[in-house]
Amino acid sequence: MKMNKGDAIFVAGHTGLIGSAMVRCLRGTGFENLILKSHAELDLTDAFLVEQFFEQYSPKYVILAAGRVGGIIENQTSPADFMNANLAIQLNVLKAAHRTDVRKLILFASSCMYPRECPQPMVETALLSGYPEPTSLAYAVSKLAGMQMCLAYNQQYGEQRFIPVIPNSAFGPNDNFDPKSGHVLSSLIRRFHEAVQADSKLLTLWGSGNPRREFIHADDIANACISLLSGNTEALKLPLNIGTGVDFSIRELAEAIAKVIGYSGEIEWDISKPDGAPRKLLDSGRIRSFGWKPVVNFEEGLRSTYHWYLENAFNTEKYS
Repeated sequence: MKMNKGDAIFVAGHTGLIGSAMVRCLRGTGFENLILKSHAELDLTDAFLVEQFFEQYSPKYVILAAGRVGGIIENQTSPADFMNANLAIQLNVLKAAHRTDVRKLILFASSCMYPRECPQPMVETALLSGYPEPTSLAYAVSKLAGMQMCLAYNQQYGEQRFIPVIPNSAFGPNDNFDPKSGHVLSSLIRRFHEAVQADSKLLTLWGSGNPRREFIHADDIANACISLLSGNTEALKLPLNIGTGVDFSIRELAEAIAKVIGYSGEIEWDISKPDGAPRKLLDSGRIRSFGWKPVVNFEEGLRSTYHWYLENAFNTEKYS
């Protein structure tokens, strides 16, 4: 069924990195009937409240961008919290969406679901072929469960309504810039900014700097998802990777961020700290065959993200 501009679309997690990009890009393409609820207004871990919400609002489309996310430190110190929150949100939303006949739902999985030692670039068929990176295992398992729930609903009921996507490391406005809980790119932006503010001549970063990562702007992810919501996806094999096809070493990333921010001091690498997976580059052939491709230039995306940080981060309690 064709997606209409007036159809009700529930964006779960609309204040986060990918959720806010979905709102921005949906509105930019003429979709205004968006249902947006903060965590205080709707606790997605509460099954009763989620059922009530879906019965009351009857969204036609759902973007499930809500969940517990974080970097290596949080993944290691709060694995049970990560599993509890993500499993509950996914189970509750998928069940309610099925009961209320949502036309399409997009669930965001994660590239950390892939085996730690995986042929590069990583194709979707490599999932479950090996053991994920231990430092993010709890999160990876919860996301694998959400992905498999989508596929299970599609298989059991004979309709490809639930679409799990696997974006690689996202960045952009509304990211989490806290070094203790954020991902590498946003954490480095804050670290380098603070180093410049303090006129520091030496900045020590975790790991060796050698692992390679693929980064994609949240707006590119959002536009990929809009094309999936509005297009005919019946013949697509699921899940779908969403990436740029280009990766950088963490050392190269740090140097690029230092250049954008204007840090001219020395960078030191603390090899006693964990690196994480050696490489995570996605094969995005499936979604590219659907007609999508990324358009945000990486360096321009870095500059705009830093500009957003300067304009917004210090006014938000989240980053204090």
